[in-house]
Amino acid sequence: MKSDSNNFELGKINRRALLQLAVASAALGIGFNQVSAKGLRVVVAGAGIVGASIAYHLAKAGAAVTVVDQEGPATHASRGTFAWINATWAKQPRHYHAFNQDGLSGWKDLQQALKIPIRWQGSLEWYEQAQRQEKLKQQIREQVAWGERARFVSSHELALLEPQVNFRGARNVAYSENDGAVDPVVATNALLQAASSYGATIKYPCTLNDVILRSGRVIGVATTGGEIKTDKVVLATGAAPGVGQRIAGFEIPQRSTPGVIAVTEPLSPVLNRVLVAPGIHLHQRDDGRIVLGEQAGAPQNEAHAKRLEGRPDRFPGKELALQHAKRMIDIAVQFLPAISGVNVKQVYIGWRPLPLDGHPVLGVSPVRPDVYLAVMHSGVSLAPIVGQLAAHEIVSGVTSEHLDKYRPDRDYQLVRRY
Repeated sequence: MKSDSNNFELGKINRRALLQLAVASAALGIGFNQVSAKGLRVVVAGAGIVGASIAYHLAKAGAAVTVVDQEGPATHASRGTFAWINATWAKQPRHYHAFNQDGLSGWKDLQQALKIPIRWQGSLEWYEQAQRQEKLKQQIREQVAWGERARFVSSHELALLEPQVNFRGARNVAYSENDGAVDPVVATNALLQAASSYGATIKYPCTLNDVILRSGRVIGVATTGGEIKTDKVVLATGAAPGVGQRIAGFEIPQRSTPGVIAVTEPLSPVLNRVLVAPGIHLHQRDDGRIVLGEQAGAPQNEAHAKRLEGRPDRFPGKELALQHAKRMIDIAVQFLPAISGVNVKQVYIGWRPLPLDGHPVLGVSPVRPDVYLAVMHSGVSLAPIVGQLAAHEIVSGVTSEHLDKYRPDRDYQLVRRY
């Protein structure tokens, strides 16, 4: 796909981040827009949405990029994600919320540059428990103070916003107007195709097995497709266990949790916004398909624990997959009666990469400085800003203060936010 992206400058983000990058470039004695990666060879491991964004921005800057993935584009966490683009109350503390706001701004630029379809209709969220609803009020007040267009809407306005949704008498429904939703597979492929138009090579199935070192520096990688000469390696392998230790000499402290995503057959328009209803998440893509994300998760019993051994992306059989999908549909139909009887076409198990403190891991390995780590939850929301900043750090060799909170060698403390 040829993209009309010549006017999309590397690092086009909000003024705060732009200023930081300009200062970094000035330290090199060059102008911000003159930072070039010509002659730099980079292997990006992981063709999910984060790896694709980094590859795109590196290739656009002039790097010789090779993307390797053991299966193919968006086949793991990026395929099994709800793909809600947001900077809502869960993005804590303030610096992380601001980072996600930058991510949303970046999506606006990518949408225009690469013609990626995104629904910017906002989200509607509420809870059944009175105590949780009261907390939501506090959180929305905080959102407003942090610059979000968030407010509570009346039942009359709800009927206008979502005429086919049964809010079941809900009061104090929060409306976050900035939010959007995207098809992560479409977006990932668009980024990779744009990277290819700048000369990047995409190789799959191709597994990264090891790095090749000389005098402690990376000179290449060993893959199932042969050796690839490179100067830098980017690990954007999500929740894949053991890769960090093997390639970067450093394992990120993380826990990975599964979530089930179901995608229906195409329907006529029935839902305009992301719906965060009690027990279920819903949104409708432009192609008419409804995306459902579970909230409570699968039953906590021995049978399910055994099925999840080895972190499978799919259920062992179609019947079991449809049972899970039916459970989700049964909850969703209470709020969106129009999907009663809808056929489910796809069911995925998404393994979310979750560093212990819930924040991204971005920066060079403390053991191997030629290996750059890029692992995170909220990968969809953050992909544009991460791609811009990571590419700039890799190309320029200058760290950005914008990422200082997310370095691999920080102190990790377990935070159960998701």
